[in-house]
Amino acid sequence: MSDLAAALEIVGSRWALRIVEQLLDGPQRYGDLQRELGAPTNMLAMRLRELETAGVLYRLPLKHNTRAYALTERGLALRDAITALGRWAAEQA
Repeated sequence: MSDLAAALEIVGSRWALRIVEQLLDGPQRYGDLQRELGAPTNMLAMRLRELETAGVLYRLPLKHNTRAYALTERGLALRDAITALGRWAAEQA
């Protein structure tokens, strides 16, 4: 498997990079992520679990049985790739 294929196994699923991009601004609660992204709740929950399992993000326990999510160092390392993809898309428009 190529390095690119290995990376896409982790962040290539629908919504995964958008979740990471949203969390680059700092930790966010589940409800805020859902509202900002407009992702279906079942899809968001699945992607968050997958990204957590892959070590890209982690859960922060909050009061009243709510939770927030934050990027790990591994997740923060995606900043340059996400910026480059956004720049590429803007140049194609």
